[in-house]
Amino acid sequence: MTPQNRTPQNRTPQNRTSQNRTPQNGRARARIVVGLDDSSGGRAALRFALLDAARRGADVEVVAAFDPPDRWPAVYGGPTPGDAAWTVAELRQAVWSDTVRIADEVEAELVDILAEVPSLTITAAAGPAGDVLLRAAADADLLVVGHRGRGGLTSMLLGSVSLQAVLHAPCPVTVVRAAALPAATG
Repeated sequence: MTPQNRTPQNRTPQNRTSQNRTPQNGRARARIVVGLDDSSGGRAALRFALLDAARRGADVEVVAAFDPPDRWPAVYGGPTPGDAAWTVAELRQAVWSDTVRIADEVEAELVDILAEVPSLTITAAAGPAGDVLLRAAADADLLVVGHRGRGGLTSMLLGSVSLQAVLHAPCPVTVVRAAALPAATG
């Protein structure tokens, strides 16, 4: 499967699949995986990944994780699984659509900086964010995560997902602080 085209109408939700990353010259393109949520850290991570991918000539896979409805009672005190109003497929579509919106906003910030925006694939997957990112990074050249996401306490320490990535990723990891990359100003 090749990365989806840049326009949102041509992007479709996907599960993690292997991609043919061998261009016509026979050399495999680098692949950067980036975790994205709607936090300043997630947006900074995507900005970094897009800038780095443009420099390297790499493809970017944006990964958004979500808790499946059967975990909601334990995590959020919500309805029991039989009462869940969302199916995993519906939730995946909603998360994917929101992730496309966020990615489009970040790309718009960089349009005047990048001569060419890297190829982008968006994946929404059910499961704990750290586990989902580690699976996605299995054959990646780089994993990029934000310093802190939407969860937990804020502090100077790494967030739980970024710490899990640093300790267990099968590839190099870059942890991006939200303040590390100023917003593009055109």
